[in-house]
Amino acid sequence: MALRPSQMLPLGTLAPDFRLPNVKTGALESLGMHRGAKGTLVVFMCNHCPYVIHILDILMAWTESHFKKGIHTIAISSNSIITHPQDGPEEMKKLALTKKFEFPYLYDATQDVALSYQAACTPDFYLFNARLELHYRGRFDASKPGNEIPVTGADLTEAAATLLAGRKAADVQYPSMGCNIKWHDHKVPDYF
Repeated sequence: MALRPSQMLPLGTLAPDFRLPNVKTGALESLGMHRGAKGTLVVFMCNHCPYVIHILDILMAWTESHFKKGIHTIAISSNSIITHPQDGPEEMKKLALTKKFEFPYLYDATQDVALSYQAACTPDFYLFNARLELHYRGRFDASKPGNEIPVTGADLTEAAATLLAGRKAADVQYPSMGCNIKWHDHKVPDYF
């Protein structure tokens, strides 16, 4: 596991569009299909990462409570299945069904979507406003495996509160930290 911070894409960036297969249904789905009326959270995650596993149950509760407020969540896995087969579509589907994900879990086989978002780690969070302009990018909260800080989602919750209130997000946003995205050899981005 290589610890990696997120890239911190510039605030105001328009959400790159995509069409990716939903592992639960096999159907190609787009950003527009899951866009929330008030905002959209795009999360790059995977099955095996201890940082994702550490927050997953609280993240699921967060997505459910914020869906009711008009913020929809889309989860994307972009890991290479050559090196990490446990992050492939079949295993993703098993996790989504076992955990009863209420949000779509999409697979980015080409890793082009991860590149377009400058995603670097799992989990990596991007919260967009209703116009799909980036409002927040950074960590879920300060908790990490082994640091004894409870998982609360405080940073993302505060960002969502400012979005819903029509206020500017905090100037200081801390990068997410997690496992690096497992790139195909020919896809390792220059920002990596």
